[in-house]
This record gives sequence, C-alpha cells and structure tokens, in this order.
Amino acid sequence: MPKVGVIKPSTRPGRAEELVMMLPAEITLAHAGCRITRGTREELERSFADFEQKVAEMAALRVDLIHPAGVPFLLLGRDGERTLVSRWETEHGIPIFTNGMSQVNALNAFAAKRIIAASYFPAEINASFGRYLAEAGFEVLEIAGFDVPFEDAPKADAAALRTFFDALHRRHRRDADALYLIGPAWRATLGMLDDLEGAYGIPAIHHVPAQSWEIQKRLGFRCPVQGYGRLIREMP
Repeated sequence: MPKVGVIKPSTRPGRAEELVMMLPAEITLAHAGCRITRGTREELERSFADFEQKVAEMAALRVDLIHPAGVPFLLLGRDGERTLVSRWETEHGIPIFTNGMSQVNALNAFAAKRIIAASYFPAEINASFGRYLAEAGFEVLEIAGFDVPFEDAPKADAAALRTFFDALHRRHRRDADALYLIGPAWRATLGMLDDLEGAYGIPAIHHVPAQSWEIQKRLGFRCPVQGYGRLIREMP
C-alpha cells in the first residue's frame, strides 16, 4: 500500500484526521509536526529548519510521497519554493509537494484566473501570499484577513466566518472565478464548502480537500468524497 509522509506545520489537533477520512483506505499516512505556535513572519521563516529535518525523517521511512504542509512555503515565492522542493527531491529521491503547489493545481483544474482569498494572517503576510499567487499566474482581486489571534483560529465561529466570506464575495461577485481559503487552522471552514460554493457559484479551494485530491492524483487514485466541496467531489 502506498504511504504518504505528511508534515503538519504545528501539533494542533484535527487536520490529519480530516485528511484520512478523505483518502482511500489503501493510502496510509505517516505523521510529523513542526512547532509553529504564534504565526509571525519570523516564526514561519524559522520553520524551514524544522521542515528540513522532518522531510529527512520521512524519507528515511521510505514513504512514496512527502507532503510538507502549511503556509510557510508561500513566503518563499514560487521560484523559492520550487528550488527548495527540487533540492529535497534530488537529495531523497522521493516526490514532494506543498500546499501552495496543490492549491495552485486545484485552482488551475477549475481554470480560475481571477481569485479572492481569505486567511487568518495579518496584512503584511497576506501581501506575500498575494505575490506567490500572482507569480503562479492569477489575478488576486483581494486577500482578506479575518481578525483572530493565530492561536484562536481553530475556534473561529462558523457564523462569523460566513459573514466575513459573504462580504468578501459581495465585493467581487462579478469578477471572481474562485475563493481560496488560505491556511489549515480554521476548522469550521471544512464543513462550509458546499454551502459557500452553492451560494457564490464558484469553487472554494480548501487546504484538506486539495491535499486529498493532489495525493490521489499523484498516486493514481480517483475516489470522490461528498460533502467537502467540488474539488474532492468532482475530482477534476
């Protein structure tokens, strides 16, 4: 059975279990976690040393695919990310993908060109995310930051998030091709995807379904999952 090494950016609960339920039973996961706790730029940039060690540990397990997850890689820009991932693949002989890579692939699968995005990071970090997306070929209409302390993002209220997303979409409803939800921590968003897509008429790209879609695609599986948005339901 194929095995995937997933390296979470933090040890917060939740996302590994949610990914498991969206993958075929034949795919097994090995887990590791980095130590991001505050979500500052300095901490995100420092995390690469931790990721470096965890990637080597996953390679030593002889997994079939390695997925270092989280937003730090967006700060590198597309070229910086490609350079780092290529070096790791050369060193370890195992294919590797980041969340930025899977989510850009997902946006491209829907032929999205003009996107709106939301995150729980401050404006200066969102500006770096915007540059990454522009380098990937998208017109970024807006990246809106939901005002919540980083450590409290998993507890963000679904109703407050929906109000926030609705306002973002209203500002760009005539132009946006897709909604991109940046970051894995706001847990309430996963169950909102079908409703958001139904209300807005555009795909909503989320960390976890994009992980499952990319893993399945790379390992030769096609097992749709209902209830978590078009990407994992339609498997384009």
